[in-house]
Amino acid sequence: MSELTFVRACAAADVAVGHAVPIDLDGTEIAVVHAEDGNFYAVYDECSHQSVPLSEGEVDGCTLECWLHGSRFDLRTGEPSGLPATEPVPVYPVEVRDGDIYVSLTPSNGVVAP
Repeated sequence: MSELTFVRACAAADVAVGHAVPIDLDGTEIAVVHAEDGNFYAVYDECSHQSVPLSEGEVDGCTLECWLHGSRFDLRTGEPSGLPATEPVPVYPVEVRDGDIYVSLTPSNGVVAP
């Protein structure tokens, strides 16, 4: 298995607990989320049901809710936990180094961004 390459996304201080921040990472739209469990997560910043930014949604625990129709996605797996979304979103590995968030653009759940 090849080693993952991580790219700096933002400073950890830029993402408050319970919030998501949109980041363009080498042409891929990512939502970096500071979940209520204290961990940082990165998901593709587009709902799999309709093309709206997930970064504009609500963080609840380890889920991110799409603001348009209320689909919720698990930040760890990308799986939707309710309709209308039925397809998962890509989730990306995250590392925190020296106060900065680094993200790998190789999805950890095997889901490829459209």
